[in-house]
Amino acid sequence: MSHQCAVAVRFVVLVASVAALVWSPAAVQAQDGTTPRTGWGDPDIQGVWNNATLTPFQRPEELGMQEYLTEEEAAAIAQRQVDRNAELFDAPARRTEAGGNVGAYNNFWMERGRAVVPTLRTSVITDPPNGRLPAVTPEVERWLNSDKAARRTAMRRGDLPVDSYETLDGGDRCLWYRGVPSFPTGYNNNYLIVQNPDYVLILQEHIHDVRYIPLDGRPHLPASVPQFAGSSRGRWEGDTLVVETRNFNDHAFIRNFNADLTPDLVVEERFTRVSEDVLDYEFTVNDPNVWTQPWKGSLPMWLNPEPLYEYACHEGNYGLENILAGSRAEEAAQAGK
Repeated sequence: MSHQCAVAVRFVVLVASVAALVWSPAAVQAQDGTTPRTGWGDPDIQGVWNNATLTPFQRPEELGMQEYLTEEEAAAIAQRQVDRNAELFDAPARRTEAGGNVGAYNNFWMERGRAVVPTLRTSVITDPPNGRLPAVTPEVERWLNSDKAARRTAMRRGDLPVDSYETLDGGDRCLWYRGVPSFPTGYNNNYLIVQNPDYVLILQEHIHDVRYIPLDGRPHLPASVPQFAGSSRGRWEGDTLVVETRNFNDHAFIRNFNADLTPDLVVEERFTRVSEDVLDYEFTVNDPNVWTQPWKGSLPMWLNPEPLYEYACHEGNYGLENILAGSRAEEAAQAGK
């Protein structure tokens, strides 16, 4: 759920900064089912799209090589989510106890999706064939098994006092959360896409990250100019927008993967509007310093008829200050001061 503060002013500024980028009226889907087009002839992928899904990022190990669910299995997964939501809605309120966990968002705020992906795949990852991340390099394996990795995980989870703001990830600091490629999380899974003949702009609802994607064939930014979202360059291949992104800074990450990525990371994304309401999203991730092979995934996005509102998270927010203050207080208590 997003905060009820319109993003209109911010959107106007963003549009002006890319040479009056205009969100043109969406083209009407042709009667014969062909891809809708913009007024200048490109495939029209504009709109607010949502990628919340009940499909897991990695295939559950117990499914082995089962690539697809049956219709009955997919319906059962959706029903379990309905039942779980009803259970949480009807549950009595939990009162905070002295010394206990103060909690966070309740289920009202969660946006876990209502169905699996329309392809009925058992995982977002499509390659390797087992639907799971490939093996990591020996160096990354050593890191994942190290005390430092375990300590960082514990601090970010709140099990240990946080050393400093640099220990926290970009999400806690309201800097950067989704990453490239972008995967759904607990809430704010909307993406506003606008386009003109020279640019595509993607505004991610969560922590209002914006990606500007030139289509004019210009080279990538030099390696000396790394960015949170990298340097993206797009081109049309038939009805598919292909985006290559490189030059990520040292905050590049894959959600739920506890190792830093490297400057050699390259991501290719493919956006194809397969119907009026579905935007197919495929991606390939390649970082030879982290994984022993590239890996791929597919995550269709649904057209959301509602407008996008601002997610008002900002660097230096009170939450970060309180996290650090609480950590110092916890350390003092443990030291007997």
